[in-house]
Amino acid sequence: MEFKSREDAREFYIAYGRRTGFTVRIHHNRRSRINNMVIGQDFVCSREGFREKKYVYRKDRVLPPPPVTREGCQAMLRLAFKDGITWAVTKFIAEHNHALMSPSKVPWRGSAKSLVSEDEKDRRIRELTIELNNEKQRCKRRCAAYEEQLRKVLSYVEEHTIHLSNKVQGIVNKVKELENEMEDSDCKYV
Repeated sequence: MEFKSREDAREFYIAYGRRTGFTVRIHHNRRSRINNMVIGQDFVCSREGFREKKYVYRKDRVLPPPPVTREGCQAMLRLAFKDGITWAVTKFIAEHNHALMSPSKVPWRGSAKSLVSEDEKDRRIRELTIELNNEKQRCKRRCAAYEEQLRKVLSYVEEHTIHLSNKVQGIVNKVKELENEMEDSDCKYV
C-alpha cells in the first residue's frame, strides 16, 4: 500500500486497529542523516515491547506498580518515504500475541484531527531552531554592549581612584608640612 502522507497512513492504521480490536502508538521515527527529515515511521500495537523492570520494581514505590500493558506484541505497520512523494508500506505484521478487544471497547486516543502532524512538528522545530539561533546572536550583541559599558565604568572608577589617591597624598603632604612648620616654630620659642 501507499499513502500520500504519514498522517494518512497513521489514520488508516488507527482505523484498522479500532476495527480489529487494538490501539496504536508510534514506535520509531527514522530520520535522514543529510537533512534530518523523517524518512521512516513505525506504527505498532500499544502492547508492543515490554515495560522496563526499573519502572515496575522500584524500591521507592509508594503506589502499587501499574498493570502490565506491554506484552511483546509484534503487530506493526512500517512506512518508508518513497521517491520524495509517497509513503509506502515496507513491513506489515497482522498477528497479535494477546487477546483483541471488541471494536466497541477500543478506547479513543484523542481526536486525530486535533493532533499536530509530524511534518508540522518538523517545520515548527526548524522555526524554533532558527529563532533560538537569532536569539543567541542578539544575546551576544547585548553581552558585548554590556561588557563595553562595564569597561567604561571600571575605567571611570580607576580614574576616580587615582584622582582620590592624588588628593589624599596631597593632604598627607600638607599635614606633614604643617607638622614640620609647627615643630620649627616650637623650636624657635623654646
